[in-house]
Amino acid sequence: MTTTACATDAVPGDGVPEGTVEARRPGFTIAADGSYAARLAPRGEVWCPERWSLDSPEPYVVPLPLDQPEEPDTEVLPLADGRVLVHRLAEGRHMFSLLYPTGPGTGQLPLGAVETAELTLLPPSPSGSPAYALAPGERSSSVWLVAGGAFGPELVAQVPGRCSGGVWLDRTGRMLALDQRLDGRTKTVAVDLERGGEVSPLLQIGDDSDDRLLLADPGSGFVLVRSNAPGEDRIGWGQLGSTLPIRFPEALRLEDCMVTPFAIQAGQVLNPEACAVALRIDGAAGSWAGIWSPQQRGTQQFAAPYGWLGSGLWSPGQELLLPYVTEDTPCGLARMAPAAPEPECLPEPVEAAPEPVPAANALRPVPLQQALLTGRLAGR
Repeated sequence: MTTTACATDAVPGDGVPEGTVEARRPGFTIAADGSYAARLAPRGEVWCPERWSLDSPEPYVVPLPLDQPEEPDTEVLPLADGRVLVHRLAEGRHMFSLLYPTGPGTGQLPLGAVETAELTLLPPSPSGSPAYALAPGERSSSVWLVAGGAFGPELVAQVPGRCSGGVWLDRTGRMLALDQRLDGRTKTVAVDLERGGEVSPLLQIGDDSDDRLLLADPGSGFVLVRSNAPGEDRIGWGQLGSTLPIRFPEALRLEDCMVTPFAIQAGQVLNPEACAVALRIDGAAGSWAGIWSPQQRGTQQFAAPYGWLGSGLWSPGQELLLPYVTEDTPCGLARMAPAAPEPECLPEPVEAAPEPVPAANALRPVPLQQALLTGRLAGR
């Protein structure tokens, strides 16, 4: 493993024990194209947004302090143009602003507010500039365009049921997958943001199972799901549009550990089984990282770098980059290259459903509406 470090003013008290993810640290969010990242960082006794530049020869961090420190529950999200979206909660109103460096200071552009009980930012859009948020409700959930609209936050979709998650299914930021809780079951649906929030089924493994989409690679259609269809909560993989069933490999079932996939290796359009998946593994001994591929039965596990922020991305050179922070290195990237699969390692056999099911209900992802992705988009 090699590391790339970028220097700026050290943040006192920002080091964490080796191989662990500090529980009090807010999330580290990476833009869809890997150009920027953002996080809420501790600076002494207060919190400050900061932007990481990841696509430069030497990555670096830019603090974005304001006159008033942020609350620890403030959300931040990087845009592809280098600005950072900030989501704050004040007196029941969810307020949004864009932050950007202005010489020695920080510029701030207020975007407006949404009044709702709950609201959280969705992952960065693949198209780069827009930003969306999800407001879940007991009977219906709302998707809001909170940055990139003409007149402040705009309601773009209303989805029945209580929704969670959020995975982008294409490179344009049009199709959004949400985990929909309806009639006592959770299934993943696709929401077309350019057709008034039109909803269509996406993932329905079994009639009585709870099925959630974790990650998707738009290029290959490779998806990771979490479902209790095998009889217990398991992580499985498949391909959108395929007639093959979802597979639940034993390599992703680690005893007494929580396995969280956080990045899929792109560039395997014609061979989705070659996609490597980056994992965060949490257990009694702490947190560490892993790499798994359908071409391998086992999972590569390795110690995370000191001060790991719990996420990462794949580089164009197919290295896994793990961001970390210590008192001496406030902006570091540890690099890990996945091992080549052994020749004798074949894809794990397909697991059968826990009970016999008709072919129409086999364990497989429901294909994303082909007419919607091909016919409609081709005519644009």
